[in-house]
Amino acid sequence: MTEPLRLGLVGADASGRGWGPVAHMPALAGLDEIELAAVCTSRLESADAASEAFGIPAFHDVRELAAQPDIDIVSVVVRVPRHRDVVVPALEAGKHVFSEWPLGANLAEAEEMAALARSKGVVTAVGLQGRNDPTLAYVKELHDEGWLGELLTVNVTMFGGGALGHNSSEAWMGDNANGANTMTIVAGHTLDQIAHCFGAFTAVSGKIAVQVPQWKLADAGETIDVDAPDNIAVNATLATGALVSYQAATVPNHATGWRLEAFGTEGTLKATTAALPQITPIVLKGARGDDPLVEMDVPDRLNVVPDGFPFGPARNVGGTYRRMAEAIRGRGSYLPDFDHAVKVHRLLDAIERSSAEGRTIQVGS
Repeated sequence: MTEPLRLGLVGADASGRGWGPVAHMPALAGLDEIELAAVCTSRLESADAASEAFGIPAFHDVRELAAQPDIDIVSVVVRVPRHRDVVVPALEAGKHVFSEWPLGANLAEAEEMAALARSKGVVTAVGLQGRNDPTLAYVKELHDEGWLGELLTVNVTMFGGGALGHNSSEAWMGDNANGANTMTIVAGHTLDQIAHCFGAFTAVSGKIAVQVPQWKLADAGETIDVDAPDNIAVNATLATGALVSYQAATVPNHATGWRLEAFGTEGTLKATTAALPQITPIVLKGARGDDPLVEMDVPDRLNVVPDGFPFGPARNVGGTYRRMAEAIRGRGSYLPDFDHAVKVHRLLDAIERSSAEGRTIQVGS
């Protein structure tokens, strides 16, 4: 049996909070291909606590972690503004790198990291893990095989709650410069999923708004000004000529979750889930012609993770790691990598420019 690749996870402390302990550590625990060999936190005290809690070496300096000869992969699961500061030293040390999405706090940072990765010739992966979801893979397969006939229109909405309720731990996300908000996270993930399933965007017209410009931080008893977008509406054209309407918004109450509808000349697909589809299971319904919509079973062959792998946030992250390991072993290439992440950053940048300038923006593949 091939020895597992050894991974150092940056962004997992002993508290058990955050995306690292919630998604990445369970994902790695369910795989034979990659072993969690070390963790890295921002402080010596938290590194010591993590080492004791997880029974593996812990570091508080990513350069020291990346210098370890037995570490093959560095995984970056920290707040977006720190991505560059962690990714760059790992790449400079010649490590393969997984970075959560968004890759950078802005397009320029993403382009810099992608260029460095190309120069080092390493395998990179970005956390657009919805591409590994079996239900979305089935939607893509049905579209590519012509099950829908000629695709005419796609409508996708994501309404998440919490617009009026925040805690101080979330305050940093209210600063648009930090690059972690409804636009970059919610829209970024879903627009990539739309392109993956139905083809590349060729033109976008967007409207971006900050509808709740102040956040009340319940635990701190204070109110802060914010400038991060909380409502995004996009009308777009795909390479096939199909039209897309998309809206993502953070709303005060009664959020309805994520919904996708695809209408073709011969078939219809509707997919729903309570949160973002890369995190929670999707219910898929379909119909040919004017037949009633019925729930569709997703073929088991589309599961990327091993049998028995738990559902939840770790599932599609596990698929990402498994496919990344195959690429490192020389069994094919991996997408979405850092170059792909730049394409998504550029798409978001085009939508922002469209909103600011009040015009449709042509985009590349």
